[in-house]
Amino acid sequence: MDRRSLIKNAGIAGVLATGIAPAVHAQAAVRWRLASSFPKSLDTLFGSAEMFAKTVTALSGGKFEVSVHGAGELMPAFGVVDGIQNGTIEMAQTASYYFTGKDPIFAFGCAVPFGLTARQMDAWMAYGNGRKLMDAFYANYNIKSRSSGNTGTQMGGWYRKEIKSVADLKGLKMRMGGGVFGETMARLGVVSQSMPAGDVYQALEKGTLDAAEWVGPYDDEKLGLNKVAPYYYYPGWWEGGAELDFYINTKAWAALSAENKAIVEAATDVAARDMMAKYDVYNPAALKRLVAAKTQLKSFSKELMDVGFKTAMEVFAEHEAKSPEFKKIHQDMRAFQRDQLLWDRFSEGRFNSYMATVKL
Repeated sequence: MDRRSLIKNAGIAGVLATGIAPAVHAQAAVRWRLASSFPKSLDTLFGSAEMFAKTVTALSGGKFEVSVHGAGELMPAFGVVDGIQNGTIEMAQTASYYFTGKDPIFAFGCAVPFGLTARQMDAWMAYGNGRKLMDAFYANYNIKSRSSGNTGTQMGGWYRKEIKSVADLKGLKMRMGGGVFGETMARLGVVSQSMPAGDVYQALEKGTLDAAEWVGPYDDEKLGLNKVAPYYYYPGWWEGGAELDFYINTKAWAALSAENKAIVEAATDVAARDMMAKYDVYNPAALKRLVAAKTQLKSFSKELMDVGFKTAMEVFAEHEAKSPEFKKIHQDMRAFQRDQLLWDRFSEGRFNSYMATVKL
């Protein structure tokens, strides 16, 4: 008698009595907690975590649920790596360069000065060595990573005074990301300040900060930064395409069934794509509103960017001399970037530069 006939004739009790397991097993319910480094008000960044959880629930038929918590609810915004490492939470959503105080290598999971664009980052992580190299490093912290999305190339931040030359950066108190970027700006005279998004407006308003970079027009408008700093600079040469990450505790991941692992991977892909699409739709309209509200849009001079590039490369070289692992990841990323830039010269780069000159 074959398996299907046995089940039909004997029923489930009879099957269990024979010791022959049914072909399909019921999935046990799974409940995870996800702590984000971002406030709920930022529907692009935090919204990616919500989209992930919603997709997991849908794909699992409600048998796998992830509760999503904004910055400060379960733990501080910058406490999520510790939470993942010690198993307090199963999952986090964050920007990896927040944790360069632990190790400068964290920055490569998000963005480094004059680094990869969003598409290049996706390609390096998925089909280059990016995800493999970063997960080998993250294993020291009990982390498995997946993309939470990308902001695209960011703006260069809000300033209470004009930045006409490198000299204007000296003594500037600025909220910024850490890592190689923070070290580069420090050498240019900037006093780096690290703080969560929710604290930036008040710090600029009170003069505790002279400048702040966050993401781009849509998120920056939500934070109200245009009301306390009139000059808006571009481009954010330190974030050509900032990837946000989902961090998963390695033990929690290992405990998942193959089906639930596939669900998590599919749901992160949905969330990552959703974030990038939102930014591409929301940023142009927000920039128009900001300019209409008297924001003074300014480009960084080539002189400043050249000095920034030279200084950043010096910082990279110093880290490479100290850490073979840093050097391995950095050199791999740059080799990948060189090929991408070569291709871009003959594809989107040339196409976009032409399209910017014509009237549609």
